[in-house]
Order: sequence, then C-alpha cells, then structure tokens
Amino acid sequence: MNWAHIGPSALASFLASLVECVEALTVVLAVGSVRGWRSALIGSAAAVGVLLVLIAALGRALTRVPLQTLQLVVGALLLLFGLRWLRKAILRSAGQIPLHDEAAAFAKNAAALQSAPRAAAWDRVAFATAFQIVMLEGTEVVFIVVAIGAGGVGLMLPAVFGAIAALLAVIALGFALHRPLSNVPENTLKFVVGVLLSAFGTFWVGEGAGFLWPGADWSILGLILGYLIVALITVPLSRSTTNGLQPEAQTPKPVRP
Repeated sequence: MNWAHIGPSALASFLASLVECVEALTVVLAVGSVRGWRSALIGSAAAVGVLLVLIAALGRALTRVPLQTLQLVVGALLLLFGLRWLRKAILRSAGQIPLHDEAAAFAKNAAALQSAPRAAAWDRVAFATAFQIVMLEGTEVVFIVVAIGAGGVGLMLPAVFGAIAALLAVIALGFALHRPLSNVPENTLKFVVGVLLSAFGTFWVGEGAGFLWPGADWSILGLILGYLIVALITVPLSRSTTNGLQPEAQTPKPVRP
C-alpha cells in the first residue's frame, strides 16, 4: 500500500467527517445554549460511544468477507454516495438550489427548542435531541469510514484517524467559539468529498470486477482529476439564469420529549 492510496483515503474520511460534524455541532450548540449544556453533552457523548462500537463491530465483520466481493459491493455504495454529494454541490455552485446556512439552522433549532417543556434536573428533550443529531450525522460518518477502510488492506486505520481528527477539530472549535461554524465553506467541502468518494467508488468497483487499473493505486489520482474536471465543467452548464436564491435554512430536527 502506498501514499497514492493511503493519503486520499485519510483525506476523504477527514473532509466527509468534518462536514457531518459541523452540521451536528450546530444543533448541539443550539441545544446547549437554550436547554443547558449538561444534558446536551451527555447525549452527544452517548451517541459517539454507540458509533464507535458500530465502527469496531462492522470493521471486524467485514474482515471475514472476501476482499474482491467487498470492494465490488462497498465500491458501488460509495460511488452512489459520492455522486449524491457531488450532484448537490454542483447544483448549489450553479445556483440551482440554495446554499446551506449554519447560522440560520442554529436560529431555527434554538427557536424550536425554546418551546419544548423543561425539566429541572434531567432534560430529556436536550438529551434526546443531541443524541439524535449526533447519531444521524454520525451514521453517515460510520458508513464512509467503514467503506473507505474496507476498500483495501491497511486502509481502515487511516480512515479512522481521519474521522477522529475531524471530530476533535470540530469539538475544539465548538468549545473555543461557542457558535455555529458558519464560515466553514461547507459546499466546497462537499464538492471535494463528492469527487473523492466517487473516485474511490469507481476504483473499487473496477477492482472488485477484476479490472486491472493502469498504474495500479496511482490511477486513483487520475480518477480524482477526471471527476474534478467533469464537475467543474458541469457547474457553468447547470448555472441557472435566475439569481437571488437565499441561503438554505435547515429544517429543525424533531424534538421529542
């Protein structure tokens, strides 16, 4: 295994996890600011614990599956996942759909949480909301980490390290700033992640189907470049003639008492 494989794997895991962690942080900050930090942090920590167990369990289970079969199945899923992210990033860059706004999402979630009943000692609403959002966004992280790690021998560790680095970075920024990371160029990150995941998915589908890639692992860099060029060409072709779309305000997550 060489850096042509390990480097992009760790980078894809880091960037994809960064996007999901930023979205989860927005809701957790809203919960902590409105309902109190104790229950919000306990709910978030509980969800992270469940997700770590899932990664460990899935990682061990996948080692029993033949590598070629695993590459074909996981590669196809990863390709579909990457193309979905890339499609939405292209449409946002072209002005066809509005940009995601973390500040607006924070305000909406905070308003929804203020109307929910409060408890004196143990806030079930805060715990459940924080737990749900971290599990929701974290499940996508788990899928990406496991999919990247299952694509080849020795890739699980770089994928896990990339996800952990993203989680720690977002936690540190959240504690330091105590506000949504609205300045993070989320659409650009999703654009890059979509390209990386699509390239990896294509490579592993080919590997699973028995295709001999020219240059072996180095062909991943060629696939990344190819997807990037096609995506950049597609943006102006998809650009809408109408302007003035407002940033997207994320629909508040359901609050359950």
